[in-house]
Amino acid sequence: MMGGSAEFQALLDGGATTICRCWQLRRKDGVTFGFTDHDLDLEFGGQVYLAGSGMDASALESSTGLSVDNGQAVGALSAVGLQDADILAGKFDRAEVVQWLVNWEDVAVRETVFRGALGEIRRGESAFEVELRSLAEGLNKPLGRGYVPGCDAVLGDARCGVDLGVSGRLETVSVTSVVNARRVLVDAVIGADAGWFANGHMRWVSGGNAGVVSIVKVDAAGVDFRDMELWEELRAPVEIGDVVELVVGCDKRHGTCGAKFGNMLNFRGFPTIPGEDWVTDFPRADGQNTGGSLLNG
Repeated sequence: MMGGSAEFQALLDGGATTICRCWQLRRKDGVTFGFTDHDLDLEFGGQVYLAGSGMDASALESSTGLSVDNGQAVGALSAVGLQDADILAGKFDRAEVVQWLVNWEDVAVRETVFRGALGEIRRGESAFEVELRSLAEGLNKPLGRGYVPGCDAVLGDARCGVDLGVSGRLETVSVTSVVNARRVLVDAVIGADAGWFANGHMRWVSGGNAGVVSIVKVDAAGVDFRDMELWEELRAPVEIGDVVELVVGCDKRHGTCGAKFGNMLNFRGFPTIPGEDWVTDFPRADGQNTGGSLLNG
């Protein structure tokens, strides 16, 4: 358990049999779900935890040090909100998870036993099984900056400084035609050249993919439409009229930062860093590498 209050410890020491498990899922779009293995619904913290939902969780493996805690949860695909179509659409990917041990006679007496996110989800005909990944998983991610020519900032974040609220950088449009699961036509955007939204995002506002963010591979501009090809197939059907937000794209290049965004002072890459060919080359008077400055030849 995480911490352990004296009141909850006293409940355990008393040999209580009034303990159940509750867990909350919070999706990236802010939608929350509550479940409990108790036989009656419980409520605390503004969330109702539904009984009879078919949710169950295996024992969580918890350890000291920097190793990652993990576990699994299984449940039924039922009308409580865990729909197969939403799982397929990716709406539950990396959803936040909190699990408690709760005294169902007094829900104020509870203890957090797990906090993390959903991992791999495996779906069946009428049920699902999901991996639970603890906060310690973040310790496995590499930290620090890499010395690369391209910018390592995220467009619009504090390090980048680009204002995405400027007209033309964030546009709301509707789907006018569906070519396939990776390609749709949307309303035209006045003043935006072809490729303006390439490497950008499509944030789905309505329809079966609402809450999903898709990365744009190709942005072709027509007379009265934009032809958007995505890197990954959409996992839920797209309908004509579905609303999306188009976020301008950035290819992380030094020239793009200046010409497209006028943001050279905040460029976070190293465009003049020597490449592997330059490093292994030797100076020649008749070549590009003369032994002088890389900037001045």
